[in-house]
Amino acid sequence: MKHMKVGGLMTDEVVSAIPAASFREVAKMLAEHDISGVPVVDEDDHVVGVVSESDLLARHELTARELMNTPAVTIHAEETVADAARLMVRRGVERLPVVDEEERLVGIVTRRDLLCVYLRPDSEIRRRIREDVLTDAMDLPADVVDVHVLDGVVTLGGRIRRRSQALMLVGLAESVDGVVAVVDRLSFHEDDTRLTSSTRTPHDISL
Repeated sequence: MKHMKVGGLMTDEVVSAIPAASFREVAKMLAEHDISGVPVVDEDDHVVGVVSESDLLARHELTARELMNTPAVTIHAEETVADAARLMVRRGVERLPVVDEEERLVGIVTRRDLLCVYLRPDSEIRRRIREDVLTDAMDLPADVVDVHVLDGVVTLGGRIRRRSQALMLVGLAESVDGVVAVVDRLSFHEDDTRLTSSTRTPHDISL
């Protein structure tokens, strides 16, 4: 199943600083380019740290080397947008320098960039679930399940053959870019997961 990659979302014209850049030079970069932080790179374009507005406000008349947060939290262009979002939340950062296979800076992605993914039109989300999930990933007819999407919330309805398919469908739908939540209204003909009655979920079983 296709997922939006960081490389397709990042800004590839990155404003960066060298470790020797002065406090004033870094502040000027942020003001001129209307950005809230810059990656700091060495002579080989390897990211060695990140300087943000809050770093500048806390200290004065230092160099980027002294101001920057290290080690830098970076991500590769082939990682998914969901991976980038989880990393930002886990590490408490507002931006991620994007690096290539040799760890050289190739772009930058911010929280604002990631939020754009969740503005994907409902019609596009519905199409992705029908084509990428039902048809491509699960090899099922696109119309076997009713797919309704409103403000990123997906409702899945209808009856399919096996419980395992219902569970897989819900999980794959949740991972589609732009999906906020999935409402499961699926039923199935056969419970092939052999769960005990005490651990079954409330799906209907057709006898």
